[in-house]
Amino acid sequence: MQFSILTDYFGTYMEGFRGTILSSLLALAGSFLLGTLIAVFRISTARGLRWFGTGYVEFIRNIPLLLVVYIFYYGPSAFGLSLDGFTAGTIGLTVYTSAFIAEAIRAGIAAVPKGQTEAARSSGLTYVQAMIHVVLPQAIKLVIPPLGNQFINLIKNSSVLTIVAGLDLMYFADIVNSDTFRTFDTYVFVALFYLVLTLPLSYVMRVWERRLQR
Repeated sequence: MQFSILTDYFGTYMEGFRGTILSSLLALAGSFLLGTLIAVFRISTARGLRWFGTGYVEFIRNIPLLLVVYIFYYGPSAFGLSLDGFTAGTIGLTVYTSAFIAEAIRAGIAAVPKGQTEAARSSGLTYVQAMIHVVLPQAIKLVIPPLGNQFINLIKNSSVLTIVAGLDLMYFADIVNSDTFRTFDTYVFVALFYLVLTLPLSYVMRVWERRLQR
């Protein structure tokens, strides 16, 4: 192991590290919001919304993440638009992760007693208000472990941005590798940067879960 690689190229690693953090944060927030919306569609009484939610989840979950990213990277050019690798990769990561989050939240909603919804509706709340104020807060508490796993997977999956020159950690690691030809050393240090992100998140999710269980 040549630790001089880490010190000599620390600025390069950090530039990619910042890109990975930014992409992960944007995709995390976007996938949670989109996934929650799709989960509500999945259990909606409106047939059109239910079909859309089901089709969305089944389509996205059964194609590779790389293909989703390619769709957003190459697809807009058919309409005269152009997205850079970071934007296309982050959107693709958001869309892909949202399908898995939607299924986790849908399972949580199904676990909430139906009497909760009926009581909320009988008190004068609309369906949307009942979902936002009564059902979803309870459902999300029930699915914190799978949500935490999806968030951690999202951070690791952000490495797909390197395929479309998304200026993430893996993209800059490739630059370091091409300069040093020390492949093993280069990517071991990359693993350490990912651990800096995933291990604290895993700990926070466990603490949050224990507090909510009280």
